[in-house]
Amino acid sequence: MDNSTEIRAYRESDKEGVIRLWDLVFPGGAAWNNSEEVISAKLSVQPELFFVAVHDDRVVGTLVAGFDGVRGCVHRLAVSPDHRRGGLASTLMRRAESSLKDLGCPKLNLQVRVSNLDVLKFYESLGYEVEQRASLGKAL
Repeated sequence: MDNSTEIRAYRESDKEGVIRLWDLVFPGGAAWNNSEEVISAKLSVQPELFFVAVHDDRVVGTLVAGFDGVRGCVHRLAVSPDHRRGGLASTLMRRAESSLKDLGCPKLNLQVRVSNLDVLKFYESLGYEVEQRASLGKAL
């Protein structure tokens, strides 16, 4: 990761950059993943677990985490294509893990599409293991 890249808590001034990054990294997202609604919801619950990486005044990475008192979770780990393979995603994950551990979180869970082999390998390189469970969902 470039030394001039800062990882910090989300600020309202980051909104346009975050949405632009998410539109680039997560194209064609589901209706319940509307970026503005995700930002608004996260700011109402544990906003301190919404991290952004900024390089030259541009949002180049994000990570949204949560902790319900039992398990932690990671959503929206996103890194701009021009900042990948430099350690930024790993740094964002370490920051989230540290923050969650400080809150007393004993375990972190996340979801990855089974077809996304590169991302699975990335998380495995950080010590995550595929658990034999089914992921179920229902739009409300």
